[in-house]
Amino acid sequence: MNHPTTTRTRWLAGTAALGIGALLLAGCGRSDEPTSPSAEAGAGIDDSPATGEIDVWAMGNEGEVLDELAAQFEDANPDATINVTAVPWDGAHDRIATAIAGGQTPDVTMLGTTWVGEFAPTGAFEPTPEGVVDTSSFFEGSQGTTVVDGVSYGVPWYVDTRVLYYRTDMAEAAGLDAPATWDDLTAFAEGMRAEGAASGLSLPPGGPDSSLYLLPFVWQAGGDVLTEDGSAFAFDTDAWKTAFEYYNSFFTSGLSENVRLETGEIEQKFIAGDVGAFYSGPFHVSLLKDQGGKDFEDKFAVAMVPGDQTRTSFTGGGNLAVFGDTDNRDTAWKFVRWLSQPETQVEWYGISTDLPSVESAFEDPVFADDPYTSVFGEQLSDAKAPPAIPTWAQISAIIDQEIEQVTRGDKSVDDALASIQQQAEAIGTGS
Repeated sequence: MNHPTTTRTRWLAGTAALGIGALLLAGCGRSDEPTSPSAEAGAGIDDSPATGEIDVWAMGNEGEVLDELAAQFEDANPDATINVTAVPWDGAHDRIATAIAGGQTPDVTMLGTTWVGEFAPTGAFEPTPEGVVDTSSFFEGSQGTTVVDGVSYGVPWYVDTRVLYYRTDMAEAAGLDAPATWDDLTAFAEGMRAEGAASGLSLPPGGPDSSLYLLPFVWQAGGDVLTEDGSAFAFDTDAWKTAFEYYNSFFTSGLSENVRLETGEIEQKFIAGDVGAFYSGPFHVSLLKDQGGKDFEDKFAVAMVPGDQTRTSFTGGGNLAVFGDTDNRDTAWKFVRWLSQPETQVEWYGISTDLPSVESAFEDPVFADDPYTSVFGEQLSDAKAPPAIPTWAQISAIIDQEIEQVTRGDKSVDDALASIQQQAEAIGTGS
């Protein structure tokens, strides 16, 4: 790998607009002393102890606490050194793009799951070598986030999915159980409203990432972003119309307020009873416990998302990829393999609260005996990610805009879907 002789730094951006500062920082402190040549790409990895240094980029909280876990790997491999650089999410995408363009990449990097489809076609990542990790051990939806054109690049490191948070006390007062179907969900939202909630079910009425709330409804109705063979967009379909109209029905009926609630707002409204239910990931469990206090812990629960043909939810998280021009391929893949072990992922949850990507890890009592994390584990067995195409960020931004126009009453669902289809076809899949 090329690395600089100077210093050591989640969705769509081009490399042309990036500043030179990111390029100069991209090397992340790689040693100027060459290591032994990497084995041929695609070769297997043996079980001997790892040796030498590797540089790893990790974003956000993961980057701040990965050193603690990496130290355990170093204890088990005394001749190996893991240099972790914490990279803020803001700007991380551009930094990786710049590093690839300049040939100054680390050995391993964490990736937002939606970035794989954009970066993999550059040829920067080594495809996951056969036998290095058991790809069948991961949740199917999560493993799918590493695959581009039938080839897996790296591994899903930790996962995120969305479930339904709801007020158990309000549901009990309304005589309702957790909803399982769309009809149940409508009745549930009506019951929450009857108990005083301004939003029986809080949904984003547009804006950034609203598409990730609408997409599960599409999947549940049997639709998808692309046709089955992946050759064309499939927005002008009955499944999309059914899902979009159902989503919008919560706004036209007044079961969802036409107000976008961000993290920091929705917790307080949920605790106050102004919101009866909402969709979110595992991080909200601790937020609600902390902000609601001990007396509130018995007033909320989580459940799998209600569905139509299926109960499919959205899955995201973080992946790990190894750069093809790493100077220490052996240790890079050994570290990734170790991070993919069930026992390591349980340990990582204790450090980071990130959910395991390996399905068997949820058999550990830490997850199996917990009323919250056990539901997330169940939901991950029916969860999907957006398609791994380079243009997804552009397409999703269009969907976000069209959702807002529909929920405001400025456009019909039919017109919105026709607009999405037309614009998506003009942009293309990028592949």
